[in-house]
Amino acid sequence: MTDGRISETKTKVKQTRNAADTRDKILKAARYEFAQHGFSGARTERIVSRAHSNPRMIYHYFGGKADLYVAVLEEALGELRREELKIDVEHLSPIDGLMQLFDFMHKHFEGNRDLVRLLSTENIHKARYLKTSKRVSEMSSPVLQTMAQLLTRGAASGTVRDGIDPLQVYVMMVALNQFHLSNVYTLSVIFEENLDATHWRAERHEAATTMMRAFLQPPSL
Repeated sequence: MTDGRISETKTKVKQTRNAADTRDKILKAARYEFAQHGFSGARTERIVSRAHSNPRMIYHYFGGKADLYVAVLEEALGELRREELKIDVEHLSPIDGLMQLFDFMHKHFEGNRDLVRLLSTENIHKARYLKTSKRVSEMSSPVLQTMAQLLTRGAASGTVRDGIDPLQVYVMMVALNQFHLSNVYTLSVIFEENLDATHWRAERHEAATTMMRAFLQPPSL
């Protein structure tokens, strides 16, 4: 390869890296903005300012505010799915595998409050924007398959209650790990107790773990 071609290749690689870096910075800035202000309250000027970019780049990489918002939702949910699928549950007993997924959700939602806020915002919009995504439905199926396999193995061995729908389990896990976070401010005011306090959240998780395990186990256990 001649010096000219080498130089041209290096330039293209650098441009590709710069483009990916710019897109990533915009996406991170947008995630913060949408989580803090919702879709309607989010401002593209604040996004580009935080990303040290310009409005033209939003339209170049994403097509507009709505498309950027969908990309943020996809990335946030995709991150959750990727981390879920990293959990090695094949060597565990069915009940331990399911509870490990439960504990992961607890840690993920605790550490990603922006995801909780994004999901709450999109529910207000009745999933108007999420419906336009072609990626989201593909993300969920592997997780449900893993849960279905654990439930089937557990039912066969008598360690998990028979006839449980994996989607019911997943929704229950999300509810037990997310509801108190998505409603932390209103519940704290209503009951005059700080539900965001570390000790309260730890007690809540301990109680939720007991409930989840009791639901999964057959009556005889």
